[in-house]
Amino acid sequence: MTTQTTPAKGFSAVWPLILITSLFFFWGVANNLNDVLIPQFKKAFVLTDLQSGLVQSAFYMGYFLLALPAAFVMRKFGYKSAVVLGLLLYAAGAFLFYPAADNHQYSWFLGGLFVIASGLAFLETSANPLITVLGSPDKAAFRLNLAQSFNPLGALSGIFIGQQFILSGIEHDEAALAAMSDAARQAFYVTEVKAVQGPYLLIGTVVLAWALLVFLSKFPAAATKNAHEDTGEEIGFLTSVSRLFQRPHFLFGVVAQFFYVGAQVGIWSYMIRYAQAEIGLTDKAAATYLYYALIAFAVGRFIGTGLMTKLRPSLILGLFAIVNIGLTLFAVVSGGQNGLWALVASSFFMSIMFPTIFATSVAGLGNLTKTGSSLLVMSIVGGAVLTAVMGMVSDHSHIRTAFVVTAVCFAVIALYAFRAPKAANAAPVAITGH
Repeated sequence: MTTQTTPAKGFSAVWPLILITSLFFFWGVANNLNDVLIPQFKKAFVLTDLQSGLVQSAFYMGYFLLALPAAFVMRKFGYKSAVVLGLLLYAAGAFLFYPAADNHQYSWFLGGLFVIASGLAFLETSANPLITVLGSPDKAAFRLNLAQSFNPLGALSGIFIGQQFILSGIEHDEAALAAMSDAARQAFYVTEVKAVQGPYLLIGTVVLAWALLVFLSKFPAAATKNAHEDTGEEIGFLTSVSRLFQRPHFLFGVVAQFFYVGAQVGIWSYMIRYAQAEIGLTDKAAATYLYYALIAFAVGRFIGTGLMTKLRPSLILGLFAIVNIGLTLFAVVSGGQNGLWALVASSFFMSIMFPTIFATSVAGLGNLTKTGSSLLVMSIVGGAVLTAVMGMVSDHSHIRTAFVVTAVCFAVIALYAFRAPKAANAAPVAITGH
């Protein structure tokens, strides 16, 4: 027998929605601060491009390894518990930056980033479905799209925090560093690495306070119940995985998502480095181009979504991927200011890729959708693997050459798009964060 409960009204109904919507902002901040940390750590620790790219490797490995545990916690203890645990991990990772800077340990920073991303895996796994149950079902899509609008605000805020409070704009070439005394050179490194302490201490404090607010706030029953309280029957995880491996289009979607996230993370991670090498900008000045890229990304989402009312999503995905092959290869061949603007422009065409690949991959999966979604979330480990590959290519050649990797990524996406069956061409679902 189902017990009917009176829906919450007024502030008691809106407050949980405010708390969870804010999470979309929080992970936007964390994701895009990484693009600032890469050039900052490269300077402060005197790293190669491969070593500095480990920022993204540590981060996205956290997503990869914690995606399934996050789903387990959500099923076992409910959405609210997963959110609280995710926020606690996020805060703990941010607080680790303080001793990492005091001890001048790059490996400690990587550990902190892994912990932050572990928390974000919990938040992203739980926040999207939780938003849909915080109110009437007929308004679920509206609430999720409203929540999505706070993610780019967080992304822009992350770049702003990094540019204004972390990047100093002070850079010394090898000759200048060699001319310094040991004490002066060490003082420079210490100052640069400690620049991250204040911002991450503040972020950790705010996130910890938010965890407490979520914990103490009353949520609807749907946000706290576990999977055993649901009436729907679900098949086992291993059975789901076995059946998914019999679906080649879905598996190709997982591969395409791996390459997409690798391309997106790689372009944004090395855009500052490209600007420094190609047109001689300081890291602080180069960060402005990340603003332009994120604005282009946001505009592309609106225009791309509008185009999908007229054209098949997979067709738009394929065409956008082909354009980005051209843009990234142009950045490789041309270099300079024009190459940098080509990388900025590529963000416009990346904008619809994550949700479109996601939606066309899970279309028609039925009761395999939840497991399929988890595997697609795990595929963002491409950000860890391919960013490191780009760093390795850059170290052995040039930063421009590294963007050949992203051109290959877009080629894989184009192949996926043009091989997508017509049945998979549903309009993209509301997916956020990438």
